Amino acid sequence: MDAYKFISVQSNIFLPILDAYKIVMFVGREQEIRQLNQTLTRSGPHLVAVYGRRRVGKTYLIRHAYRANLTFFATALQGKSLKRQLENFTLTLLEHQKEEVLPEQLPSTWLQAFHLLRTWIDRKKTSKKKVIFLDEFPWYHSKRSGFLEAFGNFWNNYATTRNDLIVVICGSAASWMIKNVLANKGSLHNRITTRIRLLPFNLAETEEFLTRSGVKLDRYSLLSLYMTIGGIPHYLDRIEPGKSAVQNIDQLFYGRNALLRDEFDNLYPALFANPERHLKVVRYLSAPKRGRTKKEIIKALRITPGGSTTRMFNELLESGFIDAYYTYGKKAIDHQYYLSDEYSLFYMKFVENRRSQGKGTWMKIAASQAWKSWSGLAFETICLKHVREIKQELGISAVLTEESKWQDPKAQIDLLIDRNDFSINVCEIKFSQDPFKITKRYAEQLRNKVSAFRAKTGSRKSLFLTLITTMGLVESKYIQQLNLISLDMNALFSDPK
Repeated sequence: MDAYKFISVQSNIFLPILDAYKIVMFVGREQEIRQLNQTLTRSGPHLVAVYGRRRVGKTYLIRHAYRANLTFFATALQGKSLKRQLENFTLTLLEHQKEEVLPEQLPSTWLQAFHLLRTWIDRKKTSKKKVIFLDEFPWYHSKRSGFLEAFGNFWNNYATTRNDLIVVICGSAASWMIKNVLANKGSLHNRITTRIRLLPFNLAETEEFLTRSGVKLDRYSLLSLYMTIGGIPHYLDRIEPGKSAVQNIDQLFYGRNALLRDEFDNLYPALFANPERHLKVVRYLSAPKRGRTKKEIIKALRITPGGSTTRMFNELLESGFIDAYYTYGKKAIDHQYYLSDEYSLFYMKFVENRRSQGKGTWMKIAASQAWKSWSGLAFETICLKHVREIKQELGISAVLTEESKWQDPKAQIDLLIDRNDFSINVCEIKFSQDPFKITKRYAEQLRNKVSAFRAKTGSRKSLFLTLITTMGLVESKYIQQLNLISLDMNALFSDPK
């Protein structure tokens, strides 16, 4: 106990300094912070559920938003026994109470443990809102542990009787959170008052985060980084100032003790109880051809259709690993899934099973044709994630729209923005390291795509051909002839409110 107290006291000495630093460094999450702040101003008890993939910044967000009201904060132990979980919970409670001595007998059940928590809360006489934060909530639960039932009892029979209590539960295991909390049919049914699904940073937030960290890179380099690690704050925090994007990628994936070389092996098991089928779907969708219907995926992977398969797809969607888009003119049930997690896409293509490792590996790969070809697909995925930003740059933020793709045997359109003002932006997405040149042949291809779309769909709306590139366009007569709208990568860095 003495050793435990020593560690706890020493760690708490620096908490005010660390919290002040984090406040300065906090980036984005405006909507999520507004939601959390509302629980502080509205009367009545609140049960808040925050979930999202590993390393996305859930704990950081909650501690920032509730820093002045955080009354109790405990984190579960991964894969530990009931006895160890109860011991950890009790020791954490004692630390908050600043107790000198352990109780004669530790609680042997979760009902007893939550009774201790209730007793301590009752002793807090302040009138301000009190936040109880249970981090990595799914790890507390195990078969026959009685945790979920005891927590339900704590919420229904105690927390709901107090107007000054906010209980926050947080977890990376999206499948468990969705099934056991958000879709709970028992004591927690419809009890969640605030639900937050935390997603990675967009490009604007990524740029702001890195700038505040002292990392100064041009936007093409930032885009290259985003293609490899996405907007995961924990990964971005490892980008070193004074090094190029190529050097940082090399260090993160190929250098000695590379942080992200082994991350993939831990990522999916940490989120899903039985990740084998999830990984099969992810690997299948990592193939160059993007977009598969659920029926195609089930058939190709010989997965048994049913409720568990539907739940698996929902878990991957909720965790942000896959996304879906609609095919113009088809029913919603025919939407197609694609792998949208940048880290997974990059890892499976350029890191996994690669013989060459060590410093300088990425320098060679980045100059290869394989990277240039793959970048086009990666850039398209990023554009699909940044439709709000694209709409803002097009001046149609306030217009109701529906996004989709379209293809027939002879033509394919990367992105359609179907607008409620009787117009459609027909978007072509092109990645290049230099300003893109429209040749006579390519101009004809664009005309044919628009004509084919008009003929096949019978749409009578105004069609605006829109080209989204990385570095803009080379001046050409075809820009005027095609009445082309041009956006470059800077459009993706805009910050729509």
